[in-house]
Amino acid sequence: MTQLQQRIWDIGTDIGGTFTDIIAVRTGTNETRIAKVPSRPDAPVRAMLEALAAVGLSANDVRRFVHGTTRVTNALVEERLPKVALVATAGFEDVLEIGRYRRQELYRLDVPPKMPPLVPPAYCFGLKERLDHTGVVLEPLGEDEIRRLLGWLRANEIQSVAISLLHSYANPVHEKMLAERLAGIVPHVCTSHEINPEAREYERASSTVFNAAAMPIAVEYLTELEEKLPLGPSLQVFHSAGAMVPVPVVKRRPLVMAMSGPAAGVSASARIARDLNRARVLTFDMGGTTTDVCLIVDGAAEMTDTRMIGGRPLRQPMLAVHSIGAGGGSIVRLGPGGLTVGPQSAGSVPGPACYGRGGAQPTITDANAVLGYLDPEARLGDSIQLDVAAARRAIAPIAQALDLGIAETALGILRVANAAMARALRRVTVERGVDGRDCTLLAFGGGGPMHATGLAEIYGLNEIIVPAASSAFSALGCLTADFSFLQQRTVRMPLDDFPASAFSERIADLVREATTPLIANGVAAKDIAVEYVALMRYAAQSDSLPVPFAMPLDIHVLKADFHSRHQDLFGYATAEPCVIESLRIQAVKASSTPFSRPDVGRPPVKARSRDCIFVGATAVPTAILPRETLSGVVEGPAIIEDAWSTVVVSPGWQARSDATGNLYLTRSAA
Repeated sequence: MTQLQQRIWDIGTDIGGTFTDIIAVRTGTNETRIAKVPSRPDAPVRAMLEALAAVGLSANDVRRFVHGTTRVTNALVEERLPKVALVATAGFEDVLEIGRYRRQELYRLDVPPKMPPLVPPAYCFGLKERLDHTGVVLEPLGEDEIRRLLGWLRANEIQSVAISLLHSYANPVHEKMLAERLAGIVPHVCTSHEINPEAREYERASSTVFNAAAMPIAVEYLTELEEKLPLGPSLQVFHSAGAMVPVPVVKRRPLVMAMSGPAAGVSASARIARDLNRARVLTFDMGGTTTDVCLIVDGAAEMTDTRMIGGRPLRQPMLAVHSIGAGGGSIVRLGPGGLTVGPQSAGSVPGPACYGRGGAQPTITDANAVLGYLDPEARLGDSIQLDVAAARRAIAPIAQALDLGIAETALGILRVANAAMARALRRVTVERGVDGRDCTLLAFGGGGPMHATGLAEIYGLNEIIVPAASSAFSALGCLTADFSFLQQRTVRMPLDDFPASAFSERIADLVREATTPLIANGVAAKDIAVEYVALMRYAAQSDSLPVPFAMPLDIHVLKADFHSRHQDLFGYATAEPCVIESLRIQAVKASSTPFSRPDVGRPPVKARSRDCIFVGATAVPTAILPRETLSGVVEGPAIIEDAWSTVVVSPGWQARSDATGNLYLTRSAA
């Protein structure tokens, strides 16, 4: 058998803070292998290779490998970054230091008003050049200025430089000139017209600096990955807008990896929502370090243009995933205000106390272990044996301080955690004009199905869906997502005096920029679909709304759609002039990976009974049922288990399964 014939497995992986999940699908069959291994924050490639070995495969077996990771995001948040320089238009060198007027904490004077700039003033360089807001050159960039910059970069031994010149989104001529001259002199150079070709000077500069800081980390990491998995175009990365991108693109724009792991779960959730015909879905992805939630409406996940990382803005189109530090490994503390969970996490090393790896601080997972929800005989990730006694010892000091029993304290921990998660759901529903009680909760991740009914009770939800392969759902999302690339650019085109020819030129440019990376990686042009979105506002507004449209453009339809969208979100629409602020173009090669019930190749969990605690401190015998052979309606309390996940069916709830392995949890009839 040739090496090419051996490559018959498609792989999806998700590197989390505690576990690295992997799902492998054999080409042309329903054979699926799933595994979880402890993450290695300092050696993520090694963790992925260990995950590959855990499903009995090697690099020679892999046809396609897609992964999501928060490695870049974690480095940015923790500020483990190399030296970066910012090159800005003279007079705007302090754009990062000035930032916006907002304080971090409005009523706390002991907290600094703003985060310190990511680039200290000593490494900000002002370049004499100037464009106006339409892109007209007011002051040309001269050769003397370029030589002055080159001398400054050499003197300061700069390894990574971010170029963000005033109004370069309208005309990148000076940024392109600088990038050409710096090539081969500075190892890593990125320009704002590539990273975020949009108005908003501070956000554009901040995003470009983020990208420049991440480039050395990403290049080293992805180069090692390419060496260990020499798959060429078949080695792909999941990006935060909800699809796959080729590695060469990620090396130039590593910010696309920000939130890529959570985005993969949302992408798979959108597909489930469409398949099951659910109009409004709330994703609930609870991992070991964070809980991530997102709103899906009519089969499409909400998008956002800006999010904060480490107190600083990152501007690029991405799925509107809201994250909180309340995962299974989140540390529980008792302070003056009562119990709190997170954002600090026990991580994978040492992990929760019940993992028996040296952890001594109580976590949410320890509370679940004490209450009997986790199988004390299970081996998590095929390597971690649960130690319930250690979990009880970790919770005991808090229980003594509260003068409560350990079980009562564990229940209190879960209520506090669920309340924090409910607040996260409100952020993506109520604050966007959506009644979340009308939504279906899609619960996945290692902890999502355990907390789903408790969260639903607090929030007022009536239906929960736990998808097949729920524990490795984000890894499955990596594998089943579309292959795509997205471009967005400020255009500022009024609809009343619409510049049709300029619009057509911009569309053609953006389509070419979005499709080129796919074609370069072997995708045929005829297989690429293009999606068009106009980000629109009234002329006097500063924020815009996304409005999909079709080509050729019908201005009247676009205006009507904008008014309808504005009415839905804000309760009114006016006759004011409308403006297309930006255009967003996405080139998509639809996924060909089947989305079917995984056959994990493991014997089903045996039906049995275990004492669990749901209310008060009284343990009740609870049926433990194998998920693979579940039939009929199961009345709570019950625990439904498979090789990788635990679903808690609380009292007052019932569960049933469908033919594809999805579980439906609904409130029991009165």
